[in-house]
Amino acid sequence: MQLRIFTEPQQGATYDQLLAVAQQSERLGFDAFFRSDHYQRIGDGDPGPGSTDAWLTLAAIARETSRIRLGTLVTPVTFRFPGPLAIQVAQADAMSGGRVELGLGAGWYDAEHASYAIPFPPTGERFAMLEEQLEIVTGLWKTPAGERYSFNGKHHSVVDSPALPKPVQQPGPPIVMGGWGTKRTPRLAARYAAEFNMPFAPVSYFREGCDHVRAACEAIGRDPATMKFTVATVVCVGRDAEAIARRAIASGQDPDHVRDGAAAGTPGEVVERILEFGREGAETVYLQYHTLDESDHLDLIGEEVLPNVGSVS
Repeated sequence: MQLRIFTEPQQGATYDQLLAVAQQSERLGFDAFFRSDHYQRIGDGDPGPGSTDAWLTLAAIARETSRIRLGTLVTPVTFRFPGPLAIQVAQADAMSGGRVELGLGAGWYDAEHASYAIPFPPTGERFAMLEEQLEIVTGLWKTPAGERYSFNGKHHSVVDSPALPKPVQQPGPPIVMGGWGTKRTPRLAARYAAEFNMPFAPVSYFREGCDHVRAACEAIGRDPATMKFTVATVVCVGRDAEAIARRAIASGQDPDHVRDGAAAGTPGEVVERILEFGREGAETVYLQYHTLDESDHLDLIGEEVLPNVGSVS
């Protein structure tokens, strides 16, 4: 199994903090460094320095790393028009040498939209925008150099685009989609995504949630085996109860119940939780990592968890 580090910079993080975690993650051997795409803290608490722009940050980190993959969980369709988004991600892909992945979703956090003058249409409209964005972004990337791309939609239209620049990865960076929906999201994932992520799902529901996507793949004649199934979960690891509780609180978790719904506990307990997901079909686990300034926490995960989740039996 692969482990990826997944950060939430909207809770308060600078570029330098994120760069340090990304570089440490690379040194430790994690598969990827991902970040959320939000502009405002979620929930109460000190916002610290605020958030940073996801794709600006990832492009910069791309120049300061060499192996680790980079991406978003997930970019909302409300933040960027599809044409500029395709250009931004293609450029970040080139800057990384072909290491980026685009998580794309309908968005949900209305408060940050109000705070930064971003329109926030109703849910159904945002899903319609998502379908058009997926079509346009992938269409621009796939169009052969020297040819033109056009698309006529309800929310977005493209007229005679040169479809440049091109990403390094062809036909384009992998698309990651996720969520708990049983109809619209699985249908779009089956058509456009290389990976489906179940965010913060209990082990008991993971396979069932992914089965909706498998069924959607079969409905359009796609082999479900071509879809990568992954999960995201909070991570809190410690050698003793005090460290586990402290890191749980720092991660916004109830220390008395953190083991119920997160990859939490001693290194051995966390390894077993990750392997439980593996036995239910997860190929990769995204570890939502909140303790950005506690490098020994990441060292502990990298040294005592990562090496012990390579196989599932």
